[in-house]
Amino acid sequence: MTIVNNVKLLKNKKAVEEINRHRWIESEKAGFDIGFERASVDWLERFSAAWMQYHMPKRKNSSKTSNNSHLKTT
Repeated sequence: MTIVNNVKLLKNKKAVEEINRHRWIESEKAGFDIGFERASVDWLERFSAAWMQYHMPKRKNSSKTSNNSHLKTT
């Protein structure tokens, strides 16, 4: 996971919601608030790749579509 991807994820509202959920769960386990920074580092290391794969799949064949695909051929 690159720093650029991490920055993008930290700007993504749904990813931040997941990090806050992770913060709550891990804080409950620890018995104290672990804080957003610790939770975000942990979430980014452990879960971000799978989260991105599910929520932000790469578009396949998007570069292969023709700009003239709207024209009919006879």
